[in-house]
Amino acid sequence: MGFWLHKSIKILPGVHVTVGNGGVSYSVGPRNMRLTRHPGGRISTSVGSARMGLMHSTTLREARSRRPAPPPAPAPPPTTPPPLDAPTSAPTPFPVDPPAWERDLLDAMRTGRYAAVARTHGRTDPTLRLLAAALDGLGEPDPVRARELLGWVTAQGTTALHHHPFTTRHLADRTWPVPIAYGATAYLGITTDVVLLAVAELHQAAGDLDAAIWTVEQAEPTAPAALSLTELYGEAGRYSEVVDLTEGTVNADDATALLLVFRGRALAALGRPDAARDALEEALRVPQRASSVRHRALLERARLAQGDPAAARRDLETIRAADPGFPGLADALAQLR
Repeated sequence: MGFWLHKSIKILPGVHVTVGNGGVSYSVGPRNMRLTRHPGGRISTSVGSARMGLMHSTTLREARSRRPAPPPAPAPPPTTPPPLDAPTSAPTPFPVDPPAWERDLLDAMRTGRYAAVARTHGRTDPTLRLLAAALDGLGEPDPVRARELLGWVTAQGTTALHHHPFTTRHLADRTWPVPIAYGATAYLGITTDVVLLAVAELHQAAGDLDAAIWTVEQAEPTAPAALSLTELYGEAGRYSEVVDLTEGTVNADDATALLLVFRGRALAALGRPDAARDALEEALRVPQRASSVRHRALLERARLAQGDPAAARRDLETIRAADPGFPGLADALAQLR
């Protein structure tokens, strides 16, 4: 779409996850000596002082596939489009005459007849049966049935779905919206744990926090998963774990600002109002953050300022002027009367 994605999030002390257009990388260790696993499988170490510009990097393991850049291609004939850049791994070729299971699943994506695909082809290809149920659940408007379908898929395991030929041929660029928190929606695909995070939100809406937390804990440590897990820990009253997960977080983007709001709420619940106020002030430090994130920070700050009704009311009135229906606003205003 023309956007460059780069999000770094600290999920544990000394452990960072960076999400970018090229994939997900993980790094561990202090600033002056880190071990990093890059997208593609390359592992490197970095030693030195970044502030002084003195860093030495060593590759411990090469990426799974290292190909030299292809030489410039000669100008093609007018009737032939220029070739795209060579991908890092060859895509699964699309068969000239697709097999019956593939034609049937493609048709099910149009008609919704996923159960028929599972009955016809599920015995010979159990993963196809899982994929049909996952696609059925992701498109199901009834939350009860969607939760049953996606929960069943999750119980069987979702890793095999990532590498199924149908996924690589037809779903590589397909995403589904998953509301991670109020005002924060992630667009995820089959290979980026959409099944896990979507059913976790359904578990949360149904009041089954234990199932929701267990499900997100199975996901890869990405920014959407970290946001979901932090919110779930807070809703379950596991405030110490929220504080541990958000230790060292700075306001770098909307995601980290929201993590700071969760941190402030957890610190307040643990009886640490000064630390909570610091976290919320950091969340509000950048005016350009999403309004939903800033409103949530203002709401939590107003709750902390119950001893100063005027300050609390200013924050709440700021929210009401922009979003009168913001969750929790009416209750907070009622407590000031």
